[in-house]
Amino acid sequence: MCGITGIYAKNLAGQLHMINLSQATDLLTARGPDWRGVWTDDFTGLGHRRLSVIDTSENAAQPMQDATGRYVIVYNGEIYNFKALRESLLSEGYTFRSGSDTEVLLYSYIRYKEGCLDMLNGFFAFAVYDRQEKSLFLARDRFGIKPLYYYDDEDKFIFASDMKSVLAYGIEKKLDTESLFTYLQLNYIPAPHTMLQGVHMLEPGKWLKIHGNEVQHGDYYHIQYDREQAEEHGESYEEQKKYLRELVEDSVRKRLISDVPLGTFLSGGIDSSIISGIAKKYKDDLHTFSVGYRDEPFFDETNYANLVAEKFNTHHTVFSLTNEDLYEDLFDILDAFDQPFADSSSIPTYILSKKVREHITVALSGDGADELFSGYNKHVAHLKAMEQNSMNSMLSGLVPFLKMAPKSRNGTLSNKIRQAQKFAEGLKLPQAERYWRWAGFLTEKKAYHLLSATQKEKLKTTVFHERKAKILSAFSPEDDFNEVLLVDMQLVLPDDMLRKVDMMSMAHGLEVRVPYLDHNLVDYVFQLPTSSKITPAMRKRVLQDAFADMLPRELYRRPKKGFEVPLLKWFRTSLKSMIKDDLLGDKFIEEQQVFDPREIRRMKKRLFSMNPGDAHATVWALIVFQWWWKRYFS
Repeated sequence: MCGITGIYAKNLAGQLHMINLSQATDLLTARGPDWRGVWTDDFTGLGHRRLSVIDTSENAAQPMQDATGRYVIVYNGEIYNFKALRESLLSEGYTFRSGSDTEVLLYSYIRYKEGCLDMLNGFFAFAVYDRQEKSLFLARDRFGIKPLYYYDDEDKFIFASDMKSVLAYGIEKKLDTESLFTYLQLNYIPAPHTMLQGVHMLEPGKWLKIHGNEVQHGDYYHIQYDREQAEEHGESYEEQKKYLRELVEDSVRKRLISDVPLGTFLSGGIDSSIISGIAKKYKDDLHTFSVGYRDEPFFDETNYANLVAEKFNTHHTVFSLTNEDLYEDLFDILDAFDQPFADSSSIPTYILSKKVREHITVALSGDGADELFSGYNKHVAHLKAMEQNSMNSMLSGLVPFLKMAPKSRNGTLSNKIRQAQKFAEGLKLPQAERYWRWAGFLTEKKAYHLLSATQKEKLKTTVFHERKAKILSAFSPEDDFNEVLLVDMQLVLPDDMLRKVDMMSMAHGLEVRVPYLDHNLVDYVFQLPTSSKITPAMRKRVLQDAFADMLPRELYRRPKKGFEVPLLKWFRTSLKSMIKDDLLGDKFIEEQQVFDPREIRRMKKRLFSMNPGDAHATVWALIVFQWWWKRYFS
């Protein structure tokens, strides 16, 4: 696990930017605190910051060249089947000077070129420069676990694990208004776009090759899903459970390879408990870690985590946090975002990663299971919305009344009203539009109103709708629940969940591995019918049933809880002055010309009222954007 960067100069003007390679590499230090390496020739430079996990010796340092010196690689990730690939390459006459997966990846590319990507089991972002051909090849893993940004103009091609590193090369910074418009709706920005024009993120399962002024794009993986085949799946449910269990166990076992301390996140939920239970079978001295919330007992699930730790006899550590602990790191967290990202669960993720890194270097997590098996409340809502019944018709008719009722996430009744309104509004929409509405916080209309007159003029709505249509292209005219999961895997998983974990964990040099995202496992689950994953009474059905004999029964009787960071409380106390007089102050908003001053004033008024609704989520998105803007544009 590391940070990578590089520049490919197309001419003498581009070559001048190579002077920034050293600084761009140093900006990745948090991702790779153990080693720094830089390689250059006349028109190409590669930089690497290393977090040593497999073969911690200098023999595995990067940038790494092959024996002939023709090929040079920088790589971020882990290849779990590298030993099998190594044996195959040895049989063909290749030799190795290290025990690293980096060297195996390099020679796999030399032998098979982009064909090697189909052979890899792991997560990665890497670049290989061919000195003879003078070409640069880049690739990103199947599900977007590791990031890879790039920038391309007539003079140069730049790439990096982090946007801050890309910007270090002195490129021109221009706001992408369509991305801002999307961000205001979703609270994050879907790849391949970023908040800056010209800066892109390589999408999951894709590769890119640059040779001179030509850039070739290709893809090597996408989830295969066929509705008829899934609904006519030939295996019995018992056979599905048995094979699923084998796949999950195999995935966890592969991800335990490490030459540094390794443990698991253990929230007390089904997903992480399964991972921890399997890991314990293969690692007797397993360390597990949980986070609790002293000030928010409703969300504290450490009692369930303790049950699991006791059952499996792990070395368990609980970090008990207060709201003050969460607030203490708030500004460091804002600095850790390389572009605006407003999922507030990044706050506890950052703190958990910070504390866990004091004990281990590699952690296994349960990320991906909710998107793959249907674990969210919204999945139940989508399933209910597909039913044609009188209750749905009645709720649709109540929308005008629900709009007038007080709504807030901070009260049981007012939160139920908020959820009911959102559900009722979605019932009237086609599946794709319903998905988009429920995936976001603001409607397109409300997001548009937030933009200043200047940004409204710049906004190309046709471009936005083209991007949106591409994201939702997996939806067919007929309601199909598996398509909801497919779009979750293509949008929410890489652009929200995995991006959050990567940014917050790598801010502390912690590698997080995700066993539920082994491509063999994912491909199998998308062959299963909807009924194997969700019923009106049970989410993640086949996963829960497959491991029912392994887990404490108490886990099956607990309600699913998220964790609400106390943003509203902070906004009304500790952050009130910063909101009113600084980041969202009238003077700054008017000078900045990004947001409409009148709408910002309305948003602040609503935030401090008795009926805030989802205002705090939008205000948090605005704060994150403004903090980022001041760092890069002011």
